[in-house]
Amino acid sequence: MSGRPRAVVDGLPQYKPGKSAAQAAADHQLDEAIKLASNESSYGPLPSVLAAIVSEANALNRYPDHRGQAVRDALANKHSVDVNQVTVGCGSVGLLQQAFMAYVDAGDEVVYPWRSFEVHPVFSAIAEAKAVTVPLDGQSFDLEAVAAAVTDQTKLVILSTPNNPTGTVCSTEDLNHLLGSINSEVVVIIDEAYLEFVTDESVANAVTEILPHHSNAAVFRTFSKAYGLANLRVGYAVGHPEVIGAIDKVALPFLVNGLAQTAVLASLEPQAETELKARVDEVITERSRVSTELEAQGWPVTPSQANFVWLPVEEQAGALFQRLESMGVVTRPFENEGLRVTVGSPAENDRFLEVIGPR
Repeated sequence: MSGRPRAVVDGLPQYKPGKSAAQAAADHQLDEAIKLASNESSYGPLPSVLAAIVSEANALNRYPDHRGQAVRDALANKHSVDVNQVTVGCGSVGLLQQAFMAYVDAGDEVVYPWRSFEVHPVFSAIAEAKAVTVPLDGQSFDLEAVAAAVTDQTKLVILSTPNNPTGTVCSTEDLNHLLGSINSEVVVIIDEAYLEFVTDESVANAVTEILPHHSNAAVFRTFSKAYGLANLRVGYAVGHPEVIGAIDKVALPFLVNGLAQTAVLASLEPQAETELKARVDEVITERSRVSTELEAQGWPVTPSQANFVWLPVEEQAGALFQRLESMGVVTRPFENEGLRVTVGSPAENDRFLEVIGPR
């Protein structure tokens, strides 16, 4: 026997990443396949960002700045906040794990809507916390039910908006109402990994419209999705200095690598912001086209504010996933609930629409 892991480890729910296109092609003896499973950008880094990354490659023999100070300074400037209100981490998911480490003891409660991001139950289990899940209302969050679920034992409330996998959002007004109705000792994490794709006018800038009014709120964002930097794993959090300070204290040394820091700094330059807008606009246009064509073919589609679409096909999800994969299109199934499909390039979306066909 090789040691004795903690008892909780054996029962941990496992996060399952989307299968690679190469693996799917090999499994089904296809020449090639496309992956629309992980909500990645179908394009490489923004052109100006790629150039900056290449120029930094000759410094790989050196450790990066431990705190990512230049990145923090740039993000603080972008959001017009003090630098002690910003921290960076290994994607927004890494920062979420740090929040668990900083705030959650064994037996504490963590409240989140469900279905939502799959790491929430994983992190809850690792912390030996009590996960209090609040059912969705249709495909959206029921924030009144979330507020009602908060007790004296609650340490964290986690809200992914747009929600993964349904693509629905919480309005800024509703978020402010929720925060005003619960104990200010409870930290509320607003995970906005897909914010750049939101067109719903009820969603305002959480940093300026929520954080100044609620010191227990923290906004998490990422460069993995719209910016096309998923491989570099870098995200950031904005919040009250005490919340950010607690999250910082449990960070691993040199957590954000030098290439990632260089890429973020380049991503915040005006040229990259212009490139980003063109890319995001294309995804939004394609999201609308894919949704419309799916509906015309008889498929149920939840209106999405992210870079993916959600098909709530319930018990048909597994079979539909298998059929699509066997024809070279890898998607993400949620058993007995639905299928999540990343909005890819126009050519990839055309292939998906052709393969799925009429219902």
